Amino acid sequence: MQVGGNAPIIVQSMTKTDTCNVAATVAQVKKLTAAGCEIVRVAVPDARAAEALAEIKKQISIPLVADIHFDYRLALAALRVGVDGLRLNPGNINDREKIGLIAREAKAKKVPIRVGVNAGSLEKGLLPPSGVPTAEALVKSAIHQIKLLEDNGFQEIKVSLKASDVPLILKAYQLLAKKVDYPFHVGVTATGKARAGIVKSAVGIGTLLAQGIGDTVRVSLTADPVEEVKVAYEILKALGLRSRGLELISCPTCGRTQVNLIKVVEEIEERLAGIDIPLKVAVMGCAVNGPGEASYADVGIAAGRGGGLLFRRGKIIRRVPENDLVEELVREVFKMTGNIQETRKGN
Repeated sequence: MQVGGNAPIIVQSMTKTDTCNVAATVAQVKKLTAAGCEIVRVAVPDARAAEALAEIKKQISIPLVADIHFDYRLALAALRVGVDGLRLNPGNINDREKIGLIAREAKAKKVPIRVGVNAGSLEKGLLPPSGVPTAEALVKSAIHQIKLLEDNGFQEIKVSLKASDVPLILKAYQLLAKKVDYPFHVGVTATGKARAGIVKSAVGIGTLLAQGIGDTVRVSLTADPVEEVKVAYEILKALGLRSRGLELISCPTCGRTQVNLIKVVEEIEERLAGIDIPLKVAVMGCAVNGPGEASYADVGIAAGRGGGLLFRRGKIIRRVPENDLVEELVREVFKMTGNIQETRKGN
């Protein structure tokens, strides 16, 4: 899978299972794949986990990346069993000779390496007297390991500069973008649970992507990794960079709203959750902006007291009683997606 250049921005995630538990890890990867994950990373803390990679790879359909810290021998073991990529942490694997061994083996097997800098594990010599990581320190760490890889004739490199501080990563990526031309893996790490994590990720990742910085993204949440993939696609959709599944447009409601729009939206989201074909669906709750917003969508409803209008690509199809609004919208969506699927098969 190509990362960088003119390729689409790739969505990836990381499993949260014990890698030695092959069945659980494979099951989670398959759920991630179904959600749209395109690259998956697994932790490799010891030799047993490295050995498990071979069986995991046999049972999954997307590229498998081994996440390596501290022990360079785990990287070599992962390469031997056929992983599709490595993530190395310069904060704890930065010996010239050991990096050389990894680089030469990865080059022979044509396996890319991500230089994965993390503010929480920077080399001690790069930290200022305050002990607080700086953008300059993150960049210096990345440049050092990139140089070690390049010295061994290795150039299949990706780079990430992770921290939980959004302004810090913005500055770090901006600085590094002026110095190297390798693909960037972007994300905000240790963001927390859903609400705070989603906001931090959207601001950090979204800002960088809007500036043209970033070739692959990973949203990090203290949650099911499937949620990470869903949020990543929402960020990409908001910027017009990727389309997958429904884009649901719904009004915030106000005193003019005459239906229980929150309940309506929740029911529609639940019933249409399995659709992965790009489709813009509008659910609006009043006569001010509702008809206009709904008419811009592929399909939508503008609801009012007692009923509402069903739209399809800008045209009113019919008026629908209030109790039938959800059912009629869902039926119309499945009709549209079914036609799209049939067209794809025909091609």
